Amino acid sequence: MTATDLTSPAATPTSRRWTGWAQRGAVLAVWLTAVVAWQRHQSSTGLSTTETAQQFVDTVGSAWWGVLAYIGVYLARPVVLFPASILTVVGGLLFGPVAGVLVVVVAANASAMLAYGIGRLLGRAPGRDDGADEAEQSLARRWSGRMRDNSFETVLIMRLLFLPYDLVNYLSGILRLAWLPFLVATALGSLPGTVSFVLLGASLDDLDDGLGGIDPVTLGASLTIFVVSLLVARLLRRRQPRPVETT
Repeated sequence: MTATDLTSPAATPTSRRWTGWAQRGAVLAVWLTAVVAWQRHQSSTGLSTTETAQQFVDTVGSAWWGVLAYIGVYLARPVVLFPASILTVVGGLLFGPVAGVLVVVVAANASAMLAYGIGRLLGRAPGRDDGADEAEQSLARRWSGRMRDNSFETVLIMRLLFLPYDLVNYLSGILRLAWLPFLVATALGSLPGTVSFVLLGASLDDLDDGLGGIDPVTLGASLTIFVVSLLVARLLRRRQPRPVETT
């Protein structure tokens, strides 16, 4: 290897920075293209989100490949920003209360990891932006560092608070939280919400039935799980150590 090779543009920080931006740009372009294509498809069909989900239910029915189709759609869901809650209800409608929970847990966690991966590709760890001043970098570094040091607790609380599912996924990837604590906290923290929405779906014969088609007992169980989840999240937040102020 010659001295020229060592000092070539490919080995310089500037070149690596531009390569990183090019990769993020490509991922962002593909993502935006998928979102726009999906929005145009919905506009052309004239179907609402619920009607689109019902169309999927009618298509799948009791087919043997229904589980695979459902998981595939759930994986594509975060890319086109289709609501996770509606697809979770669909899981209960299609597969029932027990199998529905199992299928949705697998599908939801797989889609969460996909969105997390996209977030990691798009983002940079806060505090490493060369364009920001020193104070901003220091604040972002402390904030993101605290979240990464408590990845499991941070994600678990956000899940139990029922914050937007995809927002948590993408944000965790952008902030580069550890993937294993993210996955475990997502699986545990999303379970109450998953059970609630699957039970709602299992009590319906059709998504168009709305609240009128929900069994009161099922609705009461779902609301109980929802409230307990919020109380647990509040308790965990109070137990978290407060950040130490530094000068």
